[in-house]
Amino acid sequence: MDQYGFLRVAAAIPHVYVADCRRNAERHIALAQQAAQRGVEIVVFPELSLTGYTCGDLFLQPTLLDAAEEALEQLLRGTRKLPLTVIAGLPVRHGDAVYNCAAVLAQGRIMGLVPKTHIPNYGEFYEARWFASGAAVASDTARLCGCETDFGRDLTFDVNGAEFAIELCEDLWVAAPPSSHLAPAGARVVFNLSASPEAAGKHAYVRSLVAQQSARTIAAYVYCSAGAGESSTDLVFAGKAFVAENGTILREAERFSAEEQLVTADVDLELLAAARRRTTTYGPADDAPDTTVIELEIPESLRPATLERPLAALPFVPDDAHRSERCEEILAIQCCGLARRLEHTGCRKAVIGISGGLDSTLALLATVRTFDRLGLDRRGIVGITMPGFGTSTRTHGNAVELMRELGVTAREIPIGKACEQHFADIGLDSADRSAAYENAQARERTQILMDTANMEGALVIGTGDLSELALGWATYNGDQMSMYGLNASVPKTLVLHLVRYEADRIGGRTGAILHDVCDTPVSPELLPAQTAGEIAQKTEELVGPYELHDFFLYHFLRSGFGPAKILRIAGEAFRGRYDRTTILGWMRVFFRRFFAQQFKRSAMPDGPKVGSVSLSPRGDWRMPSDAWATAWLDEIDRLDDSADRPQPAAAQAGSRNRKNERR
Repeated sequence: MDQYGFLRVAAAIPHVYVADCRRNAERHIALAQQAAQRGVEIVVFPELSLTGYTCGDLFLQPTLLDAAEEALEQLLRGTRKLPLTVIAGLPVRHGDAVYNCAAVLAQGRIMGLVPKTHIPNYGEFYEARWFASGAAVASDTARLCGCETDFGRDLTFDVNGAEFAIELCEDLWVAAPPSSHLAPAGARVVFNLSASPEAAGKHAYVRSLVAQQSARTIAAYVYCSAGAGESSTDLVFAGKAFVAENGTILREAERFSAEEQLVTADVDLELLAAARRRTTTYGPADDAPDTTVIELEIPESLRPATLERPLAALPFVPDDAHRSERCEEILAIQCCGLARRLEHTGCRKAVIGISGGLDSTLALLATVRTFDRLGLDRRGIVGITMPGFGTSTRTHGNAVELMRELGVTAREIPIGKACEQHFADIGLDSADRSAAYENAQARERTQILMDTANMEGALVIGTGDLSELALGWATYNGDQMSMYGLNASVPKTLVLHLVRYEADRIGGRTGAILHDVCDTPVSPELLPAQTAGEIAQKTEELVGPYELHDFFLYHFLRSGFGPAKILRIAGEAFRGRYDRTTILGWMRVFFRRFFAQQFKRSAMPDGPKVGSVSLSPRGDWRMPSDAWATAWLDEIDRLDDSADRPQPAAAQAGSRNRKNERR
C-alpha cells in the first residue's frame, strides 16, 4: 500500500493442466513474476489452481495430494524473492479429511491456510464427495511442506498495513458469506478463489454478486475464477475475474480467452476507510466470531507512476452508458420535490429569474416538467429576464426566445435605472466596480422576484447550483436566496449535461436554443458588456475551471480526502490538461473560499438532494461558519514546490478573491 492508500491487486488466470501440478506451479510462478513487474502487491489465483478444479475422484488419491504439496513447495521457491503475496488454491490433508484451501504465501513462507466453508453438493457440483467443510475449523494449525502453519476459516492477513480476508467460490453465494463478518472485523480487501462454470446468464449474476458484496462490506473484492485448461467433460470455465470496490467494478477479465490473464487494479483503502467511518451502522456484530490476524511485512514493490483504476475527471457526471437514465432520474427528483412544495403551499404559480445562462435554464426546464406533471398551465410560470449593465446580446436573446418557445409567461424588467438610483442613494460612485456595484444588481433582481411572487401568490425558484454554493459564488441575500432552491445539489458540470440532455430530447428550435446556452461562457454578467454586446466577465477566469472545483468538491466531501490525496488523483484524471502548479493554485482557491463562504450555506433555502453530495445545513454538511482552513492551506503550501514562483495569471486572479463577497 502506497502513501496515498492505494493497494495494487491482481487476479491471475493461468492455463491449467488438470492433475499436472508441476506444470501448474510453473504457470503460477510465471504469472507471479509478471505481477511483480507490474507493481502488484497481492495476487490471487483460482480455486484449486495447483491441481485444477475438475480432477474429480483424483482428489482422493494420495498421489495427487502429494503432487499438490510438492507444487506448493515449488511455488514457494519460485516466488521467494518476489515483493508480493501470492494466494493459491490446492487440496490439503488435515487429520482424516481433505479440505479445499487457499494458501497465502510470502517470501518463501506459508503464512496461513483458509479452508472453504460452504461445500456445494447440488447440480453439477459434487464437492462433498471429496472435501470436508471448514465451518468447524475456526483456528487451528496444519502441517504442510514440512512446516506448521495457521489453519482456519476466520484468518485474516495484514500485509504492510493492508488487511485482507479470503473466501472460496460458494462462500460468496450463501446468505451470510464469511466476508460479512471478516470485513467489519478489519479486512478491507476480500479475495475469492473460484471455479464457477459458465451458463447462459450466469456471468451477469456473478458480476452483480461481487459488486453487491463489495458494497455491503464496504471493501474491495477480488474475484478470480478458473479458465482455459479445465476439463470440458460436462462444463466450460471461461475465466471470470473482477476487481470491485464498494459496489463498483474497477476491472474485469475477458471471458472465454484462450490466453492467460492478469487483471490488475489499484484499490483505494483510504477511500474505503473514509466510507466506513461515515457509515455509522458499519461494524462487527455483537455475536461475530473472533478473527485471527496474521501480520506480514514484506519489501514493497516498485510501483509505476500511473494508477491502474478508472479516475473520472467529472465524478458527478454519469458515464455515457447511463447518462440518459441518470438525467431522467435527476430531473424527476427535482420535479417531485418542487411538486410537493407547490402542493403544500397551495401555490399554482412560480417565479424564476431567466438570465440565458445554464442554471436558470435548468431550473426553468425542471419547473416546466413539474407544471406538466401537475396539470398546471405553463403560463403560471412567470419567467423574468432582468437585463443589467453586463447583460450580453446572446444571453438576453436566448432568455427571451426560450421562454417564448416553452410557453411560459415572459416578462422583461431592466434593472439599470433602479440600480443607478440605489447607487445615488447610498453614495456609490457610478464608476465604482467593487463588490457593492455587483452585489446591488443581484439584490435588485432578487427583490423583483420576491415582490413579484408576493403579487402573484407564487414561489420564487432558486437557480444557484452546488458548485456556486461550495465556492460562495453568490450574493448573500441576493441570488443566494429563494423560496425553493431547485438546483442546490446539482454541480455545474452536471447542470451542463442535464441541459444538453433536454436539448437533445426536446429538439427543434427549443433544442437549438438550449445547445447555444450550453455553449455560452459561464458569467454573472454584472460588469458592463463589451461594446459589441459580448460577455465581458467570465466566471472560470476568476475562480477557476468548474471541472477542477467539482473534482475537488467531490473528493473532499464524498471521498473524505485531503489536499495531498486530491492532488495525486487529480494529476491522473487531468493528465495533459492541467499541470501540478495549476491544480494546486486552484485547489488553494477552492479551500479558502469553501471555508470562508460557509455562512452563505448556513442560510440556504430548502431544495432537493439529487446525488451523493449535498451542502444543505439541515442534511449532509454541518460546519461552523467561522472554521479556519489553515490546516488544508498549510498542506497545499507543503505540496507546492513552486510556491515561491509566480503562479499562472488565471490562478493569481482567482487567488486574489477580488475582495468580493459575491464573485
